[in-house]
Amino acid sequence: MIEIRNISKTFDTGDRQFVALRNINLSVKQGEIFGIIGHSGAGKSTLLRCINALETPTTGSVIVNGTDLTTCAPHELQRHRQKIGMIFQHFHLLSSATVYDNIAFPMKLARASKRAIDAKVKELAVLVGLESHLGHYPAQLSGGQKQRVGIARALANDPYVLLCDEATSALDPQTTDSILSLLLDINEKLGLTIVLITHEMHVIRAVCDRVAVIDGGDIVECGNVVDVFLRPSHPTTKQFVSQISEPDDGIAGNNAQSRGTVLRITFQGDQTYEPVLFETVKETGMSFSILQGSISRMKRIPYGQIIVELHGDQRSAAITIDALKSRGLEVEALK
Repeated sequence: MIEIRNISKTFDTGDRQFVALRNINLSVKQGEIFGIIGHSGAGKSTLLRCINALETPTTGSVIVNGTDLTTCAPHELQRHRQKIGMIFQHFHLLSSATVYDNIAFPMKLARASKRAIDAKVKELAVLVGLESHLGHYPAQLSGGQKQRVGIARALANDPYVLLCDEATSALDPQTTDSILSLLLDINEKLGLTIVLITHEMHVIRAVCDRVAVIDGGDIVECGNVVDVFLRPSHPTTKQFVSQISEPDDGIAGNNAQSRGTVLRITFQGDQTYEPVLFETVKETGMSFSILQGSISRMKRIPYGQIIVELHGDQRSAAITIDALKSRGLEVEALK
């Protein structure tokens, strides 16, 4: 759906040049939710603006739904932009227009008929849960409701891509979760490709299939969310993962009474809820203590991590570790 090929973006700042993006290569598949995470100033907003051609890359190409936007004439570009929906951190609603008219606005610009506009607005209002608010003005809405209007407006012209620019950063945690749930619902019901940028790993974990980590204008890590989260390799990625990881608080080193083997065991998928550890130590004759543990989800995939201390001799501990690995678990010896 989206192919970003060797794009770079340089801004002239008077006496010098600022390189915002360096040789970015990314591929976003049809129907997936793709996240781009980075700190402020990392280049993620510039990258997003290149995808909808609000910024023209200095070098490289951006291909969306088979069309290279960097080579389009202005009138062609305008037509293609109508099929790239955009939602923003601060909503950008028309304060003097009702919810109905805010949703209808892109269709009016596209010169759709009144009948088509009316049908579409009502359909989208149901989708985002605002069918009883069509006559309200933005000042009468909560932050979450305003963002729902923004989402409905972005869907008005039946886009094939939805871009989300820090769409939940201005919302409280509960409202953030409701908006993320709505984006998941839209992705599944409409098969819509979604690209979102954020600085919050919680957002990536909740809805994304794959993620790219951007730092200083470079993509430093990219892959499936589960793999990047559970096995981060770049220091920037590790910083973001630490936002939502259970700290081990130096458990292995600080437990002065610990004489056994301390392990961090990672479960994924259905194994998260199965007694794999219990069955394994029963077979190998070991006992264990749980020092720390948590279970969560990445999009629809459950995962868990526990830190345990095995009690027994080193040979039995080694056999237990091998047995756990043979069952598909990731095992890291902390002590």
